[in-house]
Amino acid sequence: MKTKRFGFKMKMYPGFKEEYRKRHSEIWPELVRLLKNEGIGNYSIFLDEETNTLFAYQEQSGESSSQDLGTIEIVKKWWKYMADIMETNPDNSPVTIPLEQVFYME
Repeated sequence: MKTKRFGFKMKMYPGFKEEYRKRHSEIWPELVRLLKNEGIGNYSIFLDEETNTLFAYQEQSGESSSQDLGTIEIVKKWWKYMADIMETNPDNSPVTIPLEQVFYME
């Protein structure tokens, strides 16, 4: 199966850089297992401190991105855990904006 690259942006509330970093450095092992089992890897999140914009990049060998797993309990729990430090939808999922790939170099 071909690996797909997926980029999206999210918005962190001002002043939460260290808390965001801390929570992700302690990401729950069961959530990591789920992502990997769903074919999601090479997952990175970058912060633009001027705008508090988070840029996420992940590779997918399955059909789903991390943002497609919102019906799974551990994902709902993680989204609720993160909702106080970033922009979210009414279901606590992060507000994400998919980004169009305009260049790729292997």
